Amino acid sequence: MPHDQTMEPLLDFLQHSPTPWHAVANMSRRLEQAGFRRLEETDSWQLSPGERVFVTRNDSSLVAMQLPKDRLTALRMIGAHSDSPGLRLKPNAAQTAHGWLQLGVEVYGGALLAPWYDRDLSVAGRVHVRHDDGEISPVLIDVRDPIAMIPSLAIHLDREANDGHSINPQTQMSPVMLQGGGKQDFEHLLARWVREQHPLQDVTALGFELALYDVQPPALVGVDRELLASARLDNLLSCFIGLEALLNSDGSQGAVLVANDHEEVGSASACGAQGPFLGDVLKRVNEQLGDAGDEGYIRLIQASRMISCDNAHALHPNFADKHDEGHGPTLNGGPVIKVNANQRYATNSATAALFRDLCRETDVPVQTFVTRADMGCGSTIGPITATEVGVPTLDVGVPQWAMHSIRETAGVSDVDYLTRALTAFVDRRELI
Repeated sequence: MPHDQTMEPLLDFLQHSPTPWHAVANMSRRLEQAGFRRLEETDSWQLSPGERVFVTRNDSSLVAMQLPKDRLTALRMIGAHSDSPGLRLKPNAAQTAHGWLQLGVEVYGGALLAPWYDRDLSVAGRVHVRHDDGEISPVLIDVRDPIAMIPSLAIHLDREANDGHSINPQTQMSPVMLQGGGKQDFEHLLARWVREQHPLQDVTALGFELALYDVQPPALVGVDRELLASARLDNLLSCFIGLEALLNSDGSQGAVLVANDHEEVGSASACGAQGPFLGDVLKRVNEQLGDAGDEGYIRLIQASRMISCDNAHALHPNFADKHDEGHGPTLNGGPVIKVNANQRYATNSATAALFRDLCRETDVPVQTFVTRADMGCGSTIGPITATEVGVPTLDVGVPQWAMHSIRETAGVSDVDYLTRALTAFVDRRELI
């Protein structure tokens, strides 16, 4: 099992990536440190064989590319998503009730709401500000201190609480943050948070995208510290592993890492997997380094492969009946190939064979997940990317518990397993 010290970069990434904007900023920083050159979509690109480049869109989605040293004929693509379910602040967030300043929130994605109660919550996200000279720019903020909480109702006042009941996100999920506070206090706090974290004077906040998050840091748990517990493992874990594989590769093959925002809400956005971001980047690169034109681009895509990485449902020892008997992945049992006949996952026998062969080469155990036939199945960026771009795709993921909770759990060994398999994929000369 990997030593605690080898997990430190992952723990640091998880703790300092409370929003998709922070995750992409942290990934961008690591790419630049490794010699990747940042490209701007509004510029004319001049690319060279063997170069390493990356580009972001909306500050929350990223495409990083290792350009081949020879002619561009095929790409090894790794896909993930940068967003996680949770609570986002409404534009007019400040509200007051019974002597308390509270925050109006809306649920982002399919969040498991009950675990949000009685947590120490902070605020992070992106704020657009106008400077004295009229310039408008985005800034990232992360308050870090616990400044809010959503208190549970005492069981004495709800004797049926343990019997289970629905939670109304409009009326029962508003965090409290300041006793005796008014709506103007939130505006003052927002301005103070911006000033404290950026050397800006006399700026006006014009708009924000802010999220609540639990300040409890990620941790290794269990007698043998075999478990990783953290917020946002779905899907920052895949972002981190995909980035590690790209950085660890030998640089000989053409490779891509894409981290899309908005997967948890359907991917239909300019920077989501259903949008044009990845296709835009690939077409521009192919025009310079591949066989230009529509036919050349189609040949490139059909010669390429994508591994879409998004965590899988591990067998829960208290709820084993929620899994198909033959497809219950275990924590620390290796990465999971995700299969669904109705194309909720993009895996087919050809792409599954490629991944199984990669795992064989790297001595990595591999598992398979298929949802019960009497239950619905989630989806990923895999089928969406395959539909939009046309690339043959496989869905895999690290097994985890408590998906979409405020705190999720995965196996420590699985991080190393999937990193090894993806590194071998990026380095692989011949694709099936």
